[in-house]
Amino acid sequence: MSKVSTRTGGRAATMGVIPGKYALSVGDPGQTPPPGFVWRSLTSLARLESGHTPSRRVSDYWGGNIPWIGIRDATANHGATIYETNESTNSLGIANSSARVLPAGTVCLSRTASVGYVVTMGKPMATSQDFVNWVCGPELRSRYLNYIFLLEQESVRRFAHGTTHQTVYYPEAKAFHVCIPPETEQDRILGVLGALDDKIAINGRICSTVLDLADSLFSSVVRSISFGSENFGSVAEVLGGGTPATGEASYWDGEICWATPSDITALDAPYLFATMRSITEDGLRACASRLHAAGSILMTSRATIGAFAVNQVPVAVNQGFIVVVPPKPELRWWLFHEMKSRVDEMIGIANGSTFLELSRKNFKALPVRLPERHVYENFNARVDSLHQRASVASAESTKLAELRDALLPKLMSGEIRVRDAEKIVEDVT
Repeated sequence: MSKVSTRTGGRAATMGVIPGKYALSVGDPGQTPPPGFVWRSLTSLARLESGHTPSRRVSDYWGGNIPWIGIRDATANHGATIYETNESTNSLGIANSSARVLPAGTVCLSRTASVGYVVTMGKPMATSQDFVNWVCGPELRSRYLNYIFLLEQESVRRFAHGTTHQTVYYPEAKAFHVCIPPETEQDRILGVLGALDDKIAINGRICSTVLDLADSLFSSVVRSISFGSENFGSVAEVLGGGTPATGEASYWDGEICWATPSDITALDAPYLFATMRSITEDGLRACASRLHAAGSILMTSRATIGAFAVNQVPVAVNQGFIVVVPPKPELRWWLFHEMKSRVDEMIGIANGSTFLELSRKNFKALPVRLPERHVYENFNARVDSLHQRASVASAESTKLAELRDALLPKLMSGEIRVRDAEKIVEDVT
């Protein structure tokens, strides 16, 4: 196809070369592509568009029917196609700014602040100036470009520079080169990766629906329950955690899952199956945590207060948690939903100047709404099957995401072909 003109103006593409890892480079990397693939300048395959922010001083520019993508939207939906945004603008905001309404399928890559996050527009939208936006032509599928950026996130961050804020500047963006196969092969690759991501998205909707239903059931039951003399400290065991000395190698990379708040905030559903780090038996003995049995309620208690998970495997935690161990399984889901419904109250009694922290002492003193035994046992019986369904969907999504992440670099670099990837998916699923 003929070169697609850009709409950003400004400086020309850089003449420098910064190779990525697999299928993206600033400038032509001069590498021999895999058989059937070619290196092409991205501006010959897609139109580069910038974004802008309508004036915050004019309230009439905000709130309307034009979704407006900001950094929070990108970090919360990395790799996904999005249909809703945290903020929206309107025709007046567009007319009085340099923002443009771009078509569905536009691939948006964050270039400053949080660099390297990618989303695809599910319908016409505008973006902030924090993005470089690509409207793909017929030789490049937008979802394929999304996967390239997803795969090359660390490379994109290497392309950024700056003293105050790291930024991918337009001369570098205009010099992007991508290694791609023909459209038919792109479609076959997307058939494999897209099927995995589509199933993950379905599971996400299942979890969201199930959790909303469980929350609604709790709201309907708790409405008639009053506070009594009980508090969280009197109805359950309330524990914390700690961190083994980071400089002692014998404490780390063992067989014991060790959770930090990042493990919880990264979850799409409140079920913890694995952690990013692990410790040894010596590490467990050296820190102020014990091994919490599966079924404990984990709640982040500092910086981010009120992210929840119920661990599905035994786990130790760091000092950023309050762990509630129900005295019996029949009370687990009642306490879980009671805690979830009280997050604003917990934040209100947190302390701290650098970051807020909810102490175990203050948490334990919080009164708890505790119904008669037959009420919470009946509630537990009703919602346990819901949580079990959501947990199964969440576990499957974790497995599928691991498979997708393993196949992504191999397919996009030509290391394996689609027929081999299809066989792997068939064997695993």
